[in-house]
Amino acid sequence: MQVHIVSQEKELYQGEAKMVFAPAEMGEVGILPGHSPFVSTLKSGQITIRTEDGAEEAVYVSGGFIEVQPGVVTILSDTAVRSEDEDNARILEAQQHAEDALAKAKTDIDIAKAEADLANITVKIELLSKLKDKLKKQGL
Repeated sequence: MQVHIVSQEKELYQGEAKMVFAPAEMGEVGILPGHSPFVSTLKSGQITIRTEDGAEEAVYVSGGFIEVQPGVVTILSDTAVRSEDEDNARILEAQQHAEDALAKAKTDIDIAKAEADLANITVKIELLSKLKDKLKKQGL
């Protein structure tokens, strides 16, 4: 089945999978090819994609939506993080930039944009921290 994970910023994952695990609002769901269609909200947590060769991809989301069709799983999230796509230095640099923008903001629009950017970065920091903790526990 095809899996698409998309955040506000970009598509984080697109590929084939033999199973997907997601933190749906009512509990963890496991999705296999041919799963019956459904739509659900997602809680903050890890999306695990098990590929055909048995490898696992992990993406952390801040919440969002999941749509399941028999051959396609689509996940939409405001903020999502893949461990190989983000590093601490880049996130901390973005956080500093957002804090500077907030300090220099003069209009309500500039303040709102800077606050939204800062909130987005804060979620990324939390999600990346959770992902790294989980990988450390798995010995990776």
